[in-house]
Amino acid sequence: MSKSLLVCDCLGSQELDADALGKATGLACGACHRSLCTDQIDVAAKAIAAGDLMIACQQEAHRFEELAEELEAPLPTFVDIRDRAGWTDDAGATLPKMAALVADANLTQPVPKSLDVTTQGTCLIVGKTDVVLAAAEKLADVLALTVLLEPGSEIAPSQAYDTVVGTLHQATGTLGRFEIRINAFQHSVTGGRGTPALTSAQDGAQSECDIILDLTGGSPLFPAPEKRDGYVRADPRSPTAVADAVFAASQLVGTFEKPLYVRMEPSLCAHSRAGKPACSNCLNVCPTGAIVSAGDHVSIDPLVCAGCGACSAVCPSGAISYDAPPTDHVFRRINTLASTYRAAGGTDATLLVHDDHGAQMISLAARFGRGIPAHVIPMEVSALAGFGHAEILGALAGGFGRVDILLAPKTERDALDPQMELANAIYPDRTALLDMDDPDALSECLFEQEPANAIASPVLPIGSRRQITRLSAKALNPAAATLPLPAGAAYGAVVVDTDACTLCLACVSLCPSGALGDNADLPQLRFQEDACLQCGLCANVCPEKAITLKPQLDLTDAALSQTILNEEEPFACIECGTLFGVKSTVEKITEKLAGKHAMFANPAAARMIQMCDNCRINAQYHSDDNPFAGGERPRPRTTDDYLSKRKDH
Repeated sequence: MSKSLLVCDCLGSQELDADALGKATGLACGACHRSLCTDQIDVAAKAIAAGDLMIACQQEAHRFEELAEELEAPLPTFVDIRDRAGWTDDAGATLPKMAALVADANLTQPVPKSLDVTTQGTCLIVGKTDVVLAAAEKLADVLALTVLLEPGSEIAPSQAYDTVVGTLHQATGTLGRFEIRINAFQHSVTGGRGTPALTSAQDGAQSECDIILDLTGGSPLFPAPEKRDGYVRADPRSPTAVADAVFAASQLVGTFEKPLYVRMEPSLCAHSRAGKPACSNCLNVCPTGAIVSAGDHVSIDPLVCAGCGACSAVCPSGAISYDAPPTDHVFRRINTLASTYRAAGGTDATLLVHDDHGAQMISLAARFGRGIPAHVIPMEVSALAGFGHAEILGALAGGFGRVDILLAPKTERDALDPQMELANAIYPDRTALLDMDDPDALSECLFEQEPANAIASPVLPIGSRRQITRLSAKALNPAAATLPLPAGAAYGAVVVDTDACTLCLACVSLCPSGALGDNADLPQLRFQEDACLQCGLCANVCPEKAITLKPQLDLTDAALSQTILNEEEPFACIECGTLFGVKSTVEKITEKLAGKHAMFANPAAARMIQMCDNCRINAQYHSDDNPFAGGERPRPRTTDDYLSKRKDH
């Protein structure tokens, strides 16, 4: 049985053509209803009981889910076509947009990956004495508390929680596994009358806890503190903020699911080789410090990762990829939205990428303002910073005329700005960041924009992000051969100063992507531009500083094959004629060492410089000062030898 689509015009507040929508989406769509959530709830109940249902109402999703549970029927899926399409001042046709939104919602959602984090409720409260003690009294019944007071504070005895004195010097970890270090640590001495005595202050006291409640009002203990699970922080001067923080901390007991946001493939990472630094893009943009160097590659702490997606957008090799959902699902959504919109008669669509904050703005703009134009198709993603140049170009090459990203107040701009610059360098003036928090301003901005023409022959964005970028760039620039790119781009060429290059091939041995290669038969340095990550490792390891990087995107087939960057005539062994080494290098070494260095003072030794490995060893073996020659091996000494020398024997 095919999936059914249940539509409602919400008390006649939007125009819906149920038959046309059913034909455009391929879903069984009956009559258009007026109030499925109230007067016509029986219609919804019958459809839910039948199963395999999508309801075009996001606002009352909870009501229909409760109804499905009562009927012991499968939960329906939902799509919002009212706020995002139906409620608009645009007089243009909304059917293509509605069909695209329904098709997107009908895609099979990937199963999210997660791990369990368990906390026992051990909590450290730090801050001013009066504030933390008041908070401790409220939390004592639900959490196992340790209150850290400032040095010089007096401890009031309490059976409900532990109280210590000191300065919180360092904290690492996340919910369920915080590790803390306290300086000037003091605890109370059991017994005695009056205010408890304290032990002598000691630095470096270590402990662990599940939760940290920071009421100091000072600098946060972690970067991006709002993204650190288990770290609750509030301004002690605001009673409301403190109360909210206390409540939030009280809820952090039990087992929680931590999403696994990114997938890491260490073998693809171009972080470093042989102790030489290369790519550090992900380290530079990670707001939480979840990414650290781990030798030749980086390591990601999944418990600290907050899922912003910035690392996946800036990773040149694909070693880090967003996995919640996977990148290929994002491209599948883009293609579904574009192709369905075109098939339903739409043209020159604009893709509006947003997160949950943007969804609220769109909803408010629709309910109280002009809404958004009919050609603007909203696409909600969980991580805006993960929507990089590859996704933008894939959307433009896939049939969208323009791509706009609606920022949220806490969006990671330092990751998105370079991605926008790169996308605009490849296909100018077709993408922008919309930084606004007023729904009416959003509506006006989108209505003022003229629809941009989409390409005539859209392509299907498949493959890795690098492959999609190249495919999209070729489709968007059919007449271009090479596109100049901004500094720091992950695409480009390697330029070699042939006068300085000695063909030592150190760059070849350490190139993480295999873009640089050699020739087993001839002294050559070869290069395949399509594979180059512009990580800079080759330039860092070159002893002659003969390598520079040139950011560009070569759209010709030449980028897919190896080209020769430098080559020289090989040197022929003076004994056997075997080709080895580089002629110019051997001649320079001979000129510098022969007759001038103690090891090569005589002509016979100097001639060895111009011999291959086999001939050099043979010449050394037969020389007068053969280093391999030696006298007869001495007889092993035995116990009898030692006893014979003793005076008592």
